[in-house]
Amino acid sequence: MQIRVGQLRSEQVLMLLQEHHEDMALHSPPESVHALNVSGLEADDVTFWSLWCEDELAGCGALKRLDSTHGEIKSMRTSNNFLRQGVAQTLLAHIIAEARARGYQRLSLETGSMDAFIPARKLYEQFGFTECSPFGDYKQDPYSSFMSKML
Repeated sequence: MQIRVGQLRSEQVLMLLQEHHEDMALHSPPESVHALNVSGLEADDVTFWSLWCEDELAGCGALKRLDSTHGEIKSMRTSNNFLRQGVAQTLLAHIIAEARARGYQRLSLETGSMDAFIPARKLYEQFGFTECSPFGDYKQDPYSSFMSKML
């Protein structure tokens, strides 16, 4: 497997991001969906990675700079064909390492609070993330779960 920076305009990436947005919309009202669109992922304060197995997209994830010491994980998603094969763990470990290399002291994320998001929350807990208060521009939301990890 190979992690690549970018690839946002790849047809496979666009399809996975669309699937990601559609899945979020199934579980949350529009005002509670915080997934970035492609232009948001192309912003200067965001680095987007895609994970490939030869020519097949396995997953994606991004790191958004909130300030000089705080980053946020965005758009973590595993392709259906690669579920339970370590893709999310590989991407998450990569993003954490990159956040440390950038000198961030804290790494945070927002994910859903519903049962459909239990596997994601368990993964983040395995990597040392704990529940926290809303951060950045987020506000308390019954559809959101906020997590953070000190680096």
